[in-house]
Amino acid sequence: MTDPAPAPSKRRSTERRAKILDAAARLFADRGFHGVSIDDLGRAVGTSGPALYRHFRGKEAVLAEMLLDISERLHEEGERLAASASSSEAALDLLLRRHIDFALDEPALITVQWRELGNVPEPERHEIRRLQRMYVERWVEVLTRLRPGEHPVLLRACVQAAFGLLNSTPYSAAELSRAEMVGLLYAMARSALLSGPAMPENGGA
Repeated sequence: MTDPAPAPSKRRSTERRAKILDAAARLFADRGFHGVSIDDLGRAVGTSGPALYRHFRGKEAVLAEMLLDISERLHEEGERLAASASSSEAALDLLLRRHIDFALDEPALITVQWRELGNVPEPERHEIRRLQRMYVERWVEVLTRLRPGEHPVLLRACVQAAFGLLNSTPYSAAELSRAEMVGLLYAMARSALLSGPAMPENGGA
């Protein structure tokens, strides 16, 4: 038995919220969170600022849902891809390709996530960080199988450094074609993840 289709009014509301979030990501990336008013958000989606209160409590709620949504998506997709892979090599390949797609398709979200997380209310900010840590740990678990014996601290640093590379696309992807950028990011990130130096014997202390 299939689930019933959502009511048209609920579907329209969901689509409207998605449109608001998409417009807000572009505006926040371009002008900064504090440089965008609720009226600016309304105009971006063809309505008035006050009309947005039917969907969100305010700008902070828009920002919180935006970053919660992408954090949940990355975490859930990372779990699914790693679990479905036939090998650790395949898992790393899938994780890399999915994150590269995200980095190239949604540069505004990368900019907002990096720059505006401090403007998210504390409960939602805590949850976003929890989801981000879980996403990182999924990569670390895959890398642990590919680099057995390496210290988890080193592997976690490798993953974070690779994310810095992959998430550079708002600044680095303007002059190459998508295919060229995919190939460049994949080769550089994979090499960095798999051929990083071993942890010093003193643990870097």
